[in-house]
Amino acid sequence: MTSTASSPDTRQGQSPQDQRPSWQQRLRRFGYAAPPRSDVRERLVPPYVQPSPRLWQVLGVPPVLAGRIARWSGWGGPLLVTLMAGVLRFWNLGSPKAVIFDETYYAKDSWALVHRGFEVNWDKNANDLILSSHGHVTIPADAAYVVHPPVGKYVIGLGELMFGFNPFGWRFMTALLGTLSVLMLCRIGRRIFRSTFLGCLAGGLMAVDGLHYVMSRTSLLDGVLMFFVLAAFGCLVIDRDKAREKLAAALQPDAEGHVRPDAHIAETTWLGLRPWRWAAALLMGLAIGTKWNAMYILAAFIVLTVLWDVGSRKVAGARHRLSRMFVAESLISWTVMSTVAVVTYVASWTAWILSPTDGSGGYFRNWAATDGKGGNWTFLPDWLRSLWHYEHEVYEFHVNLHSPHTYMSNPWSWIVDGRPVSFFYESPSPGQDGCPADAGQKCAREVLAIGTPLLWWVAAFALLYVLWRWFFRRDWRAGAIACGVAAGWLPWFMYQDRTIFFFYAVVFVPFLCLAVAMLLGAIVGPPGSSDTRRVAGATGAGVLVLLITWNFIYFWPLYTGTAIPIDDWRSRMWLDTWV
Repeated sequence: MTSTASSPDTRQGQSPQDQRPSWQQRLRRFGYAAPPRSDVRERLVPPYVQPSPRLWQVLGVPPVLAGRIARWSGWGGPLLVTLMAGVLRFWNLGSPKAVIFDETYYAKDSWALVHRGFEVNWDKNANDLILSSHGHVTIPADAAYVVHPPVGKYVIGLGELMFGFNPFGWRFMTALLGTLSVLMLCRIGRRIFRSTFLGCLAGGLMAVDGLHYVMSRTSLLDGVLMFFVLAAFGCLVIDRDKAREKLAAALQPDAEGHVRPDAHIAETTWLGLRPWRWAAALLMGLAIGTKWNAMYILAAFIVLTVLWDVGSRKVAGARHRLSRMFVAESLISWTVMSTVAVVTYVASWTAWILSPTDGSGGYFRNWAATDGKGGNWTFLPDWLRSLWHYEHEVYEFHVNLHSPHTYMSNPWSWIVDGRPVSFFYESPSPGQDGCPADAGQKCAREVLAIGTPLLWWVAAFALLYVLWRWFFRRDWRAGAIACGVAAGWLPWFMYQDRTIFFFYAVVFVPFLCLAVAMLLGAIVGPPGSSDTRRVAGATGAGVLVLLITWNFIYFWPLYTGTAIPIDDWRSRMWLDTWV
């Protein structure tokens, strides 16, 4: 056996943190220097980026005022961005004064839900009657067969209860949730990137995204779904930070005051009940209670939290990824999140469950007592059997929906704005409905559900950057963003023959904006870059943001249903598939 003294390994005698793989030693001759290892506590809980003092000096801001701005910017910046988004979304919200696209279903279903507890069949001329009578109509009694759960319609109905059965009333809550989602994205981006600037940038980009804007001003379910999904994601990000803070607090500093990894502590520390995960599960239950495709997102988020826990304990020093404590916590998390989500979903059907079973209640409410008599499951409550049958029928509808539609699209085209959806279109004559009297010909008045083109085209490249960061840099932020996009987008590829629409993509718009913000942050340059690098990067990123904002302003008439000359409308049809 070779003795220790004669061993050619020159690393013996060094402390573990000073030992480097041989390839790093060989690269020293070419000027390679290993990056300095930061304190483990700082790696678990990274500090927030603070603006450079030189920035305040250049702007002429006194140090005392600069300190106050830095303290308040964490909320002040997001609130300013949210104020801008809110003004845009609530401006002239009742226009067009019409029942546009699928509002014909959800506006009326919501009104029936908040008054009767279940959806009903409306007359064919109900839309005209509602608009002409300012919502003073009699609600029919016959239950209707609908294919989406009730939560999103309850949310829309709250606005109708407050402001009436009119366009402003049934659009109010989607506009409110769209505005609040901008605030949430600013704060989530700030927490992920540890930068108030990048967080506000992500929120600002979503504020000027055309698809998010249109869906915030239309009473469809997808905007509500997006809000619950984003809120759940935000809760999970907070939970991640709280868990890492507990791990960091459990690690003890050495004699020199440095906190180093500790395998025993990392593998045995109990991270608590984690109420933010419960909140996320509750929100995902509400999301599933809005539209079923949220089930895919819930599954993706559960996997994401497990990977986050693995990474957190590994940074803290864990050697065995499947330690007993980790396995126990994972099983508890899966069980709790799934259970809370399911209970929330079932609870959302309470009004339907409590409706009469004599045939005058909700659709299929009396199924167990009529067509569903007998069988092997009669020991279950009638309401549960009837609800299960209803859900089965809805599932059959969704998977077999193949009816052609003018504006249906393939999910491959979504990322490049391939086939937007026209929610509303009129051709007013000169001097009518906002068409200029001197137009010379009819105008076009359209509400087009289309993402701000430049933003989405940049997002396509940003996704490639995010995937690169995830695969080759193991950047958890990139992985989280990619997970959000994939969970909202990829499931639709399994239904190539189904009738689906581009506006379903609004659920992952927040994650696209985070991806673009991450790309722009890389363009600006990392901390410590030279002034020349920073100036060039900031100029390039700033020009790109200004172009995206200009693009939103240019397409503004198509987002708001503003009448414009037909030639101006044609000039905005950049692709043939937009017509």
